[in-house]
Amino acid sequence: MELTFPVIDFSKLNGEERAAAMEMIKDACENWGFFELVNHGISHELMDTVERLTKEHYRKCMEQRFKEMVASKGLEAVQSEINDMDWESTFFLRHLPESNMSEIPDLEEDYRKVMKEFAVELEKLAEQLLDLLCENLGLEPGYLKKVFYGSKGPTFGTKVSNYPPCPKPDLIKGLRAHTDAGGIILLLQDDKVSGLQLLKDGQWIDVPPMKHSIVINLGDQLEVITNGKYKSVMHRVIAQTNGTRMSIASFYNPGSDAVIYPAPALLEKEADKSQVYPKFVFEDYMNLYADLKFQAKEPRFEAMKTVESAVNLGPIATV
Repeated sequence: MELTFPVIDFSKLNGEERAAAMEMIKDACENWGFFELVNHGISHELMDTVERLTKEHYRKCMEQRFKEMVASKGLEAVQSEINDMDWESTFFLRHLPESNMSEIPDLEEDYRKVMKEFAVELEKLAEQLLDLLCENLGLEPGYLKKVFYGSKGPTFGTKVSNYPPCPKPDLIKGLRAHTDAGGIILLLQDDKVSGLQLLKDGQWIDVPPMKHSIVINLGDQLEVITNGKYKSVMHRVIAQTNGTRMSIASFYNPGSDAVIYPAPALLEKEADKSQVYPKFVFEDYMNLYADLKFQAKEPRFEAMKTVESAVNLGPIATV
């Protein structure tokens, strides 16, 4: 059976097809960990400008540096699989709790301005999506946003990546397989050059490039909060021999001091009511993840359980 990657028309949430669209989102969260949004309300013109300026910035400021790195490590001629690096050229922008945009070197003013505008739109979309997940889960409106809030609000940032043509894609991954540590991830990806794949039922499945879509995936924190009802899913990027793939992934994550734990309202509904997942401070999880990103997530959750007993976690801050 050919699996069809879930594509959701966001505009249908405002009409009589709302129930069907919500059901599609629910199914995607439970069975895929990923879905693609069209008609999401972010201007196509803005997305086109973001793409054009990102590609220009890569050519002007990043491409040569990447080629020099490849040459210095002799990566063109590798004969065996490389497991300790990725074939990608990246930089990070932080938006919340405070922006680091002004500190990033080589960013032209118009690019900075456009990325800031795009981040504002994505932040709104992320919060809309979190409320839709609450509705599907039967949690009170605003619950997820509140859990993510901590004392200073959520952490929100963007990883801007380019995956240049790779001579040995079977030996070097664009990005090795991993699950995302955080909350909800919103991706603007290249609409021509593919490469992103997710693991479903033991098979790697392509996430199809689609113009003006935003790909959504769930991070480890949503798996914990839903006590495993929703899953964060392993994904990877396969480098291509032709074409550079652009990827702009924005991560709407809990604040560093947010306390993450399975939602009590969900546990009450479950027959056995047992809490499978740990309770922890988000920053502690991120510190652990930094060393274990490319390994299975289950040992990370187990490790947090041992930390949990040693931490006195206060009540969750309400906004």
